[in-house]
Amino acid sequence: MILKRFILCLSVILVTISCSKVKGPDKPKNLISKEKMVDILMDAKLIASASSVNKKIMSENGIDFKTYVYKKYNIDSLQFALSNNYYAFHIKDYKEIYTKVEDSLEALTVKFKALEAQEWKEKTKREEDSLKTLSKEKDTLAVIKVKDSLKTLINSDSLRRTILKKKFQNEGILVEPISDIDVPRK
Repeated sequence: MILKRFILCLSVILVTISCSKVKGPDKPKNLISKEKMVDILMDAKLIASASSVNKKIMSENGIDFKTYVYKKYNIDSLQFALSNNYYAFHIKDYKEIYTKVEDSLEALTVKFKALEAQEWKEKTKREEDSLKTLSKEKDTLAVIKVKDSLKTLINSDSLRRTILKKKFQNEGILVEPISDIDVPRK
């Protein structure tokens, strides 16, 4: 019976304590501004996503993704943690910060997709231009080859005629052509 009363009293005390307003964390002396917090969280998300994909490239370029954001914004991990805890307790401020982060990341996504589309258009344009150039060069080369082969045929044909003419003249077989119409010579 005493145990039941003790449990009942303890429950009432705990409910009373838990229902009372809990004071959140104190505002840090060096609280990071909301705008700067948006930039920090945005860079942290970009670095985290980039590091999961290109960890080797980042390490080759000397980027330590764990400390990069701290160095860039001249803050330390304690200052960030205290500011993050403060904003996390004040839900309206934290929601406002994360809404700005999401909007900024979405804007970056749109911008990079537009850049990719532009690069793709330029790349296909260059490929198309190079194919046209190659086609023109191929056509020009074909014309040159045909001209060369015609010259070769003409040269070989005239060479044959010359050889045959000399051969027949030497043997006395060559006869002057006679036309059907006698044209008076002047």
